[in-house]
Amino acid sequence: MNRTRDRRPTSWHRRAGMPVRVWMMVLILVGLAHWAIPNSRWLLVHIFTIGLVANSILLWSQTLAERFLGHHLPPERRPWQIGRIYAVNVGLLVIIVGMLGAWWQVTMVGAIVIGSVLAWHAVALALLIGESRRVRAERGEGPAENEGSAWFFVASACLLPFGAGFGVALAYGFADPEQAGFLVAHQALNILGFLGLAAAGVLMVMFPRLLGETQVSTRRRPPALAALVVGVAVICSGALSDQPVVAAVGVGVYLVGWLIVVAPFVPVLLRRPPDSYASASITAALLWLIGSLTAYAVILLTGPFDASRISLLTVWFLAGFAGQLLLGVMSHLLPTMMGGGEVTVAGKRVMNTWWLWRVLVINAGLLLWLMPLTSWVKVTLSALVMLAYILFLPIMIRSAVAAMAVRRAQAAASDVSEAPAAAPATVGSRAPQLGLQGVAAATALALVISVGVALGGGGTLSADDASGGVAPTGQTTTVQVDAVGMRFTPETITVPKGDRLVLTVTNKDDMVHDLVLETGQNTGRLAPGQSATVDVGVVGRSIEGWCSIIGHRQQGMVLHIKVEGDDGSTGHDGHGAGGPATGPAATVDFMKDPGPDFRARDPRLAPAPAGEVHKYTFEVTEAPGEIAPGTTATRWTYNGETMGPVLRGKLGDTFEITLVNNGTMAHSVDFHAGMVSPDTNMRDINPGERLVYRFRAEHTGIWLYHCATMPMPVHLAAGMFGAVVIDPPDLAPVDAEYLFTQSEWYLGPDGAPIDADKVAAGIPDLVMFNGYANQYVYRPLRAKVGDRIRMWVLDAGPNEPLSFHVIGSQFDTVYKEGAYLLRRDNALRGGSQALGLLPAQGGFVEMTFLEPGTYTFLNHRMFDGDRGAMGKIIVE
Repeated sequence: MNRTRDRRPTSWHRRAGMPVRVWMMVLILVGLAHWAIPNSRWLLVHIFTIGLVANSILLWSQTLAERFLGHHLPPERRPWQIGRIYAVNVGLLVIIVGMLGAWWQVTMVGAIVIGSVLAWHAVALALLIGESRRVRAERGEGPAENEGSAWFFVASACLLPFGAGFGVALAYGFADPEQAGFLVAHQALNILGFLGLAAAGVLMVMFPRLLGETQVSTRRRPPALAALVVGVAVICSGALSDQPVVAAVGVGVYLVGWLIVVAPFVPVLLRRPPDSYASASITAALLWLIGSLTAYAVILLTGPFDASRISLLTVWFLAGFAGQLLLGVMSHLLPTMMGGGEVTVAGKRVMNTWWLWRVLVINAGLLLWLMPLTSWVKVTLSALVMLAYILFLPIMIRSAVAAMAVRRAQAAASDVSEAPAAAPATVGSRAPQLGLQGVAAATALALVISVGVALGGGGTLSADDASGGVAPTGQTTTVQVDAVGMRFTPETITVPKGDRLVLTVTNKDDMVHDLVLETGQNTGRLAPGQSATVDVGVVGRSIEGWCSIIGHRQQGMVLHIKVEGDDGSTGHDGHGAGGPATGPAATVDFMKDPGPDFRARDPRLAPAPAGEVHKYTFEVTEAPGEIAPGTTATRWTYNGETMGPVLRGKLGDTFEITLVNNGTMAHSVDFHAGMVSPDTNMRDINPGERLVYRFRAEHTGIWLYHCATMPMPVHLAAGMFGAVVIDPPDLAPVDAEYLFTQSEWYLGPDGAPIDADKVAAGIPDLVMFNGYANQYVYRPLRAKVGDRIRMWVLDAGPNEPLSFHVIGSQFDTVYKEGAYLLRRDNALRGGSQALGLLPAQGGFVEMTFLEPGTYTFLNHRMFDGDRGAMGKIIVE
């Protein structure tokens, strides 16, 4: 074994660190473009935790373990270490593909790769410790002084494979409370276990020396490791048994472990406050960790396992603790790898560029971001904090350049037997520089908050408009408003005339809401559990507010602000910013041709796929699309089309649908073809969440599926519906088989979402087959004389009935709602002219075309046919 430490970074270390630098750039790019990337929150979290944190731990746990043990690997064994690091990155890419494609099986493959590599890494570290002991024993020495910290790395690597397994369970999708329990276990094993144990092992050796202490006690390491591991185990036990109190006890035990770790640091920090980016960033990270753990225990003690409540601490743990810890440790370690002496000093000097400004901006910005501020203020604060983090990259590069310059100078000086010139001293007093950085940080924070306030005060009315010219009293009325159950509570607020009104709005529902006032102020979108503050200003008249998410206002999410003694007649009509889309409704030209590039949705019904289990993924999106020639609207869809995928099977088949919500509000799905508990399967899921819906086909027929989120008619009419066909036994063969689903559209302005008021009135602008008005008029079906045709028909609604008729033909077979009404060659030679369906009813008709010609099929409720429920069949 080579026990002589290199004085310069070797090529293996640079190659092993390359993935961290690459993922840093990817993280920045994804952060900038997150609004256009599906599931971006999950992507950002996992690029950071695996791309940056896991790669860094793999690299530095090996490097530091060798230093702690005084036992270094020979060069021929380095490729295995590099191979492990690159294998983790392959696993991460596979996981990303699986999550973005909603293929949990692919996600599982990536998780198995990462878990296997970390298990291998744990074994390699344990073997390294064993080799160190044998070598030292041969020299008559006991174990290395810092061997105890190396065992932290072993324990850390052992926990991540289990955390990856729970990540796969989350990707697969389970109902609450299992999903929330798996989330707690996943976070406990990966953040508190994998990251937390590795961090504790590093800091117990490095941080005291970074603060200038030469004596480092080793007695605290075994009890600290035991408390941390036991704490993680108890948290997982409580999570998997649905016992939040047990999990909270585990958090307490884990916190005790960290208090054992940090206790020796406190007197040192009191005597010698942080004076560099590394020491200040690590100190701030530890404060965030202790605060986050305390809050975590409180959340677990005060309520059930709920993913939305648990996820509130993600920013605390990742941006507050993990991010600052990672950059602080790297700021110290990277210069030390450049060669020591003046080389390291030069590198650290650059690493400390504007260190106080960066630390203040990150921590003050994060604290402000956690406050109930408007969404625009949070956006601008996030941008500033992200800038402070990003500055680490150019500073790191400049640090390496400075260190290399000193090294080259030393090499040149050694060639001519001259000592290199000392690095120039810092000019001026250090205190004024730090004071300048503090002022600059406060100025930057104030500036971005001002910009956020200016951007967030949108709308044509200002806060002063609420005053109605009344003289201010100088008093402030503060009111807590909760959004829950499609209501604001309280729904009426009475304010003394002239008082300034401040609203603290908390979303206590299980779906996304917001509050928009007619005066222009708004909370921005609030996820479950989030809060925001709205400063209404001086109030001298009655004001209306509402939730601007489509349909929620119509369901009763309206807030009334009244002035004492005012009958409300001085109020404005509530049509301010954020309300229903304004402007004239879009118009439809039913005579307009969609153009030569138009492709109608294929109405042909494919045979049922082989097998007895059919698995599908439905991705919810909200995006503009054309619904008639020249008429666009924002559609809410399953898999990107107005009307979701058509499913087909036979009696006894099992369907498994993974629903992934990549929209901006809560959505769900209800399959009429299944007989399952609505509580578990049809529950709303918020943006970024998923669920798995399973049902068995117990009866034949054509069945509707649709979004079941309230207001249900709005979600359904906006495109969130589809058909499931379960074939009756011995279905007769035909020459062609088609499926048509009738739906409706209620137009707002061109490109806008559906008009919820029109849905409630029940007067559609368009009635369509398969999601596009008159598409089969523009692109007719084709048949030959003598062809026997089967047409499956479903009325999705939500309001209009359907009388399905084919002009010029008659039906000799009619099947409706699971039974035949008419069969071919019946004794009475009976026939049928129309299949009558109410919303959520379906069936099929069969006919044979006897002569060539152009046959029109339509809803014989004629004004619905004229509104787009029409198509043609050309028979030759």
